[in-house]
Amino acid sequence: MEMEATGKSRGQWVFHGDFDKTVNYLSDQKRILGFNPFCHSVERLGADNTYRWLFRVTDPQNNPFDVVFNVRQEDELLLEIPQDAAGVSVEELTDEMISEYTVGRKITWRHHPVAEDLENPEKYLFEGKASADMLFLPLANEKTKVDFDLKIDVKFVLYPAFRIIPEQIIRAMTNAGMSLIMQTATNKMFQSISNDFGTVRQM
Repeated sequence: MEMEATGKSRGQWVFHGDFDKTVNYLSDQKRILGFNPFCHSVERLGADNTYRWLFRVTDPQNNPFDVVFNVRQEDELLLEIPQDAAGVSVEELTDEMISEYTVGRKITWRHHPVAEDLENPEKYLFEGKASADMLFLPLANEKTKVDFDLKIDVKFVLYPAFRIIPEQIIRAMTNAGMSLIMQTATNKMFQSISNDFGTVRQM
């Protein structure tokens, strides 16, 4: 039986680190996903800012599912330009002006389609789609607020032992289980990152 599952993970954290340090740290996918207990590897693809993640989860009988995600990362600087500089074009902004007008930053992860077929259902290898938004807002006393919102979608084939369960029940269980796995992994990831920041507090 082929299943579709959606997992979601959200949270807000305050990092006891300045804005630039926090952004630079969390923009490194390989480093931060290394703290995710389900992530086996992160490798850069040929195109700029595109990566391939390999995740592994197991069912209650300890059978592994491998899921590959191809992801493009984009970075957006959020500026608040005062009225007296409203007529200045983006190209004319100096580094000093950009630093002064910066009110936040946004990093997005989006599914990156590839031509190759990565799936091998017989070996329980599947391709998923991931999308996420990380919003960074500078706070007083060299702290940074991070708003994290992640969603993944995966199509996979169930092991035979699960096919005796009614489809409606197994779909509900799968989505709930996927979200629980993702939320738990995200919380663990941010808790582990706190070792490099002194404190990361969940709001």
